[in-house]
Amino acid sequence: MKSRVIGTVLFGFGVLALVFAGGLAFVVAPTAAQLPYDMELTQSVAEAPNARFMQITNGQVVVNSGNLRSTVTVQPDAGSTAKLSGGLDGTALVWVAGQQVQRTDTSELVSAYSTSLAVDRKTGAAQDWSGQWLDTGGEREPVKYAGQVYKFPFGTEKKTYQIFDRDILAAKDAVFVKTEEIQGLETYQFQQTLTDETQNVPADRLSVILGALLPGATSGSVKYSNVRTVWVEPKTGAYIKVQEQQKKQLVSTDGRSVDILDANFAYTDETVKKSADTAKSNVSKLNLVGVWGPIGLAALGLLLAIIGGILVARGGKAAPVAVPGQWAGTPRHAAKEEDDEAETTQVTSDKA
Repeated sequence: MKSRVIGTVLFGFGVLALVFAGGLAFVVAPTAAQLPYDMELTQSVAEAPNARFMQITNGQVVVNSGNLRSTVTVQPDAGSTAKLSGGLDGTALVWVAGQQVQRTDTSELVSAYSTSLAVDRKTGAAQDWSGQWLDTGGEREPVKYAGQVYKFPFGTEKKTYQIFDRDILAAKDAVFVKTEEIQGLETYQFQQTLTDETQNVPADRLSVILGALLPGATSGSVKYSNVRTVWVEPKTGAYIKVQEQQKKQLVSTDGRSVDILDANFAYTDETVKKSADTAKSNVSKLNLVGVWGPIGLAALGLLLAIIGGILVARGGKAAPVAVPGQWAGTPRHAAKEEDDEAETTQVTSDKA
């Protein structure tokens, strides 16, 4: 009886473990593979040694040479996220982001921007949201984001994605190139090539730099090229390393031109290591709830269910019933013969 009770309890725990395993795999794991509402601020630093760049200081426009440092910061906007409605409610997250490019020798600011956008919590792709804006010169302007901006999807595949470029305000193809190990992580390398694109420059600003760098020019444009290479950890979609080979040329309609940017930016070693460490931690968490947790609980559940079933089956077998006056292990008919023999002996004795 006792083994039957224990077996029932073990079988019940086994079934419960199997249910939890399914819950982890099909409910918790998909929920974990998305951007959390309480995500922490992230910051990445890239440097461009021996760069050539345009700098505007106190109204003076000059082209300088030196080392540049770019710092990009991304943080969640809880207030704006809470106000999302319709299809964005529960599926999107609002980010406030910005970049500062400084000279490393003087710490002078060369360029900067700030922006706000909504991204899908699973794919990391920009969403159509009326509240998005971009500020590149002290005034917020409307912008329409598309494609990947600061990360790739959870479960990144070896295929072509589109990355949004802030200079041309458009998303362009980034093709998968190869896999590469960085800091002990397998990453997917993607490359986006932009050639002779026209940068969006406000008319008043364009007029100023034309007058300073190409005197006499009445109109023109800024031609922009960039080879952007990103290394992505595929399970989380996190950028582990980014490199950009940027070139900009001011071109007037009379055929004159001048280079105003020639810089090769790349994540610093510290940023690469920090990005890799964070990705490793997040991959471990995803594997725990999506792989090892369900496998462990399923194995434990099956083991408990099997042991419990065996104990229940054994406990259900009936035990032999003893007959009064019968020695244990003695057949009933044998006991009857012994009684008859004893009775005959007694009668014989009485007759004697």
